[in-house]
Amino acid sequence: MTDDRTAPPRKSAGSGAGSAPGGNPLAAEVPLAVDPLLDDPATRIIVCCGAGGVGKTTTAAALGVRAAERGRRTVVLTIDPARRLAQSIGLTELDNTPRPVPGIDGAAGGELHAMMLDMKRTFDEIVEAHADPERAQAILGNPFYQSLSAGFAGTQEYMAMEKLGQLRSPSDGGEEWDLIVVDTPPSRSALDFLDAPKRLGSFLDGRFIRMLMAPAKAGGRAGMKFVNLGMAGLSMFTGALNKLLGTGLLSDVQTFVAAMDTMFGGFRTRADATYRLLQAPGTAFLVVAAPERDALREAAYFVERLAEDHMPLAGLVLNRVHGSGAAGLSAERALAAAENLEEGRIVDRGDGKDEKDGAPSPGRPGTEDEAEDAEEADELAAALLRLHAERMQLLTRERRTRDRFAALHPEVPVAEVGALAGDVHDLTGLRAIGAQLAHAAETA
Repeated sequence: MTDDRTAPPRKSAGSGAGSAPGGNPLAAEVPLAVDPLLDDPATRIIVCCGAGGVGKTTTAAALGVRAAERGRRTVVLTIDPARRLAQSIGLTELDNTPRPVPGIDGAAGGELHAMMLDMKRTFDEIVEAHADPERAQAILGNPFYQSLSAGFAGTQEYMAMEKLGQLRSPSDGGEEWDLIVVDTPPSRSALDFLDAPKRLGSFLDGRFIRMLMAPAKAGGRAGMKFVNLGMAGLSMFTGALNKLLGTGLLSDVQTFVAAMDTMFGGFRTRADATYRLLQAPGTAFLVVAAPERDALREAAYFVERLAEDHMPLAGLVLNRVHGSGAAGLSAERALAAAENLEEGRIVDRGDGKDEKDGAPSPGRPGTEDEAEDAEEADELAAALLRLHAERMQLLTRERRTRDRFAALHPEVPVAEVGALAGDVHDLTGLRAIGAQLAHAAETA
């Protein structure tokens, strides 16, 4: 894999912002302008990455919907096998071919398609496209290939690179799309596709493969003797593989490598080209997180890794941020008021006298029933005050966590999306998320 470590570091949009006077990291938070990013015709690829369970798939779908309804011909590619994307846009299923999404407002000239990576089908398509029919049939029917294409470590990420390259390549109809939005797998493996070409190249060029190819290249009994000697130290390893793939492992691998030999260089060449495409100015990475310690720790990892690999970071999408319509009432004051109500310090006994000092309490109910109603009302008020205190404590924890991230990465633009009452499962909900993302810069 070409790893251009000499390339100049790419700055995030909004980089150069420093701490505000007084060192307040909150004031240094740079708003992420989503609509200009979506509207810019130079933006051709948006990659959403982040930990699992932070709303990454929903974010990718919302960006796709908003971009399409603002006039972009958009396709959303999900690598997440959980199939949440299909559910959120109203499709019964997704497969390896882009499907049009119904219900998109095309008044601005845009359209939306969606697809889910089928790892094995993508591998099969590559073989069929780059090998003659007889060789392709030999590869597709090979037991080692079938295992490799279905679950070999790194194959999914490598095929994601291949599919992205196909969607973007003019020879594969890539000019059909103005914008490609990529939803990656959860956790740190979301960036494994950056390493996939290198790992696959190491595997194909590795000593094990060369050793297995030795009989075909050396020929005859001498070649087999070489293999027998070379494999002596790997007997336990090959024994395990034989159990997994069958007793004909060595023969299957030799047949596979011989058939694929002319294609190996093409795999590496295309993967390197896609890697460079991800570094190009037309690509934008969005790190998605929640305002929680672990999620933002993962987000910091993504930010640092992207900078290390010279990938263009557009910003951070912070999902499920909580708010309050009564933020002026602090948790401490709410708890104090709740305690006063619960301890009867400001509760009338029902006889016109204040419970605390016996002083008259004008306007308070005097009958027993009215006193019980007032007591129930006070209990309800105390419970609500405690709920509000818990919400304000949550807000404080979230703000502290966000401030810590902003202090470490003040140059990263941020768009915040408020927590919703339920899951997003239709275009209306996705439009609402897209609107929040777009308005984050206006309200910052």
